[in-house]
Amino acid sequence: MTEATKPNFTILVAEDEDMMRERLIAQLTQCCPQGKIVAIAENGNDAWDLWLEHEPDVVFLDIQMPGMNGLAVAERIRGRSQIVFVTAYDQHAVQAFEHAALDYLLKPVTLERLAQTTKRIVERFESSSAEATKSGDQVQRQTSALNSIAEANATEKKPATKWLRASVGKQIRLIHLNDILFLQSDTKYTRVVTKEGEAYIRTPLKDLVEMLDAETFWQIHRGTIVNAHAIEAAERIDSERLLVCLKDCAEKLTVSRSFAYLFRESQ
Repeated sequence: MTEATKPNFTILVAEDEDMMRERLIAQLTQCCPQGKIVAIAENGNDAWDLWLEHEPDVVFLDIQMPGMNGLAVAERIRGRSQIVFVTAYDQHAVQAFEHAALDYLLKPVTLERLAQTTKRIVERFESSSAEATKSGDQVQRQTSALNSIAEANATEKKPATKWLRASVGKQIRLIHLNDILFLQSDTKYTRVVTKEGEAYIRTPLKDLVEMLDAETFWQIHRGTIVNAHAIEAAERIDSERLLVCLKDCAEKLTVSRSFAYLFRESQ
């Protein structure tokens, strides 16, 4: 593979129809060598889970799918990936662009029409790359100063977090860590679920992992942390997948393969 065709962004394809899915994958491979397909989903729920696992740069979404539909998936990932809808229905176009879609393709998608879309995607990433290069010198100058500050801060032990401040309507609630059942990534926020309901905080889940006691708060998925004291049981779906059942909540949580070891029986 030459430098000109080296993949420089990743793609998730979500389509429930086998023939349409294989057709789209083949077309993307042909007209967009700059993109690498890293995940393929057959329904909306899998699309969201795979997005959390891979965080692809571009998502090609069908709208009518089992589980979450494409619009619901797009709402969750809005602003974090380029979104292209691929659908047999034209009545969703307005909603699609309200979800910041890059393009809206009607089935059956022709290779020429898809090539127009992928050209726009490539141009966006090339533009972003050029901007990053332009600002690289400035970032480098700032790095040494930031590193010295970080080194100084690293020597100071931060006090343990006991409370989270979360928005509920117009109110700011103080939620004690002991009351939390689980935390889950939700678009630009983190969803905090307790027995009384749910709230949202701006702190990303990846930052909360560093703040919370790992013995009590288990990360069971790229986008989910659960309070171990709230776990009722782990329910096996098949040889690789588990669902966590909670004591005070009907919602079940998916355990990714990377964290399944937390529920293995002691030898």
